[in-house]
Formats: sequence, structure tokens, C-alpha cells
Amino acid sequence: MLASELSCMRPGAVLPDQAAGLRDLAQPRSVRVIAVTGGKGGVGKTNVSVNLALAMSDQGKRVMIMDADLGLANVDVMLGICPRYNLSHVLSGERRLEEIIVTGPTGLKIVPASSGIKGMAELPAGQHAALIRAFGELGQNIDVMLVDTAAGISDSVISFTKASQEVIVVICDEPASMTDAYALIKLLQREHGISRFRILANMVKNKQEGRRLYENLARVTDRYLFVELDYMGSVPYDKLLRKAVRKQSAVVESYPDSCSSRQFKVLAQQADKWPVAGSNGNVEFFVERLIQHSRNATGVTK
Repeated sequence: MLASELSCMRPGAVLPDQAAGLRDLAQPRSVRVIAVTGGKGGVGKTNVSVNLALAMSDQGKRVMIMDADLGLANVDVMLGICPRYNLSHVLSGERRLEEIIVTGPTGLKIVPASSGIKGMAELPAGQHAALIRAFGELGQNIDVMLVDTAAGISDSVISFTKASQEVIVVICDEPASMTDAYALIKLLQREHGISRFRILANMVKNKQEGRRLYENLARVTDRYLFVELDYMGSVPYDKLLRKAVRKQSAVVESYPDSCSSRQFKVLAQQADKWPVAGSNGNVEFFVERLIQHSRNATGVTK
């Protein structure tokens, strides 16, 4: 801007680029909410959640991971973190949401696992509203929230996947993994109306094996279900990942040049291009749906 133009501006006037920045701040941010699930334990679901979250964070995204394994907290254990409080303390009113958040590597925000989702359904309406507002305030400062669900097809798994915008189903080269993944997809589609899933093949020997696993699953779903499976890609088996687990650290942090780390970075870049679900792209909406499903599942009314 020329000096003559600057001299004509009123004191306190806002420059065009400043005005644009202020408008951006005033707009509600869309938050991508992604559930990471799998039909059975042992497929590496939490490893995927943690490393994908950190890869996104490394790429400049503000990321939060919610440990939704309500019986066995895994995210904090994997990162060697010992949180004093968890979501159950928020539901009971002992702590505010911001007080239980733990900061992990690269600024990753972690919501530690609670003791059960039943408490959500039984909270009075006022506390429901407070919880939604609390998540909404946090959501103003994040771009992505990953929800690491428990294994299996428990009601908590259904609750969190149904409340999320995107569902990643992790599979591996084991018969039980494939059959349980199909059972989960079938349940979510037929009883809860979820029709689109992203499939990630984990611990594969090569890309061809990952593609084969996806195609085997898609062949069955195409025949019996009305769903759309999107192949997200694969993560190779990596001894360094196992070594990182024993160290209670994420492979993308401990061994950033390992084959699995490089692939997590590729997957994070791809996920960044997924469309955000419009007006429903906020954390408050996620919590509202989570609470509603909890009420329906337990028969609690307002």
C-alpha cells in the first residue's frame, strides 16, 4: 500500500487482509470428526489412531484424539502418559473438560478414556448442554478430532461411530479380522444407517496384499450390503513400530523415517483432502449425536 493511501486511512482502520482475518475468526470452524474402529482387537487400531493424529499434527493441523475405549484406556498408555482425570470426571461434575485434556507430542490434545458412556445418557439436560458447550469451545481451537473406539461391536462402539462424520475400519490379514469387520459394517449399515466406510489395511507385507484384503471385503459387502467402501490405503508391517510400542512412543515420533511412519504421513495428507460435512462439521454436533444415541440405547428420556 502506498504512503499516500495510508495517510488517507482513518485512525484505527482495518487493512483489507486484517479484515479478512477477522472475518475468518468470526466464522464457526468446521472440525473433521473421524472414528477409527475395527471388528476385533489386535488389528492395530489404536496405533493407527495415534500415529495418524500425530502425522496430521506434524503437518500443521490442530488435532485432538479422544480415547473412546471406555473399559481399557490405550492412547495414554501408548504414549507413556498418566492422566490424573478422564471424561468420567467431567460427567460427574468433578472436573471441567479443559482440566482433563492432556497434551502429547507436537501439541496433540488427548481426551483420556472415561469409565462408561451410560453416564452421558443419565446426565440432566443442563449438564448435557454444559458438556456440548465445553466441547464446542475446544472445537474452536482444533481442526480434526480422531475418536479411537474400542474393539468389537459394543454399544459404545456404535455410539461413537454413529456420531462421527467419517468411519475408518482397520483390517489385517487374519480371518477373524475380516469376518468381524464385515459384521461391524453390516450392523452399522442395517441398524444405524451408516453407508460409507473408509477401509485401512494394517500390518501388510506390501501394497498388493493391502489391496487384496480390501477387495475381498468389498466383494462380500457388494453382494449383501448397500454400502460404499473407500479404500484408504495400507500400512506396512514394521519392526520399528513394534519397537516404538515397547518404548511407549509413537513410531512417527521415534522413527520418522521408518516405512510405517512415511505411510502414516501419506495417509494424513490424503485425509486432509476429505470433504468436511458442511454445517454438521463441528464438535458440538458430534456430542449432541453421541448423547442422543446414548439416550436411545438406554431408554432414558428427557
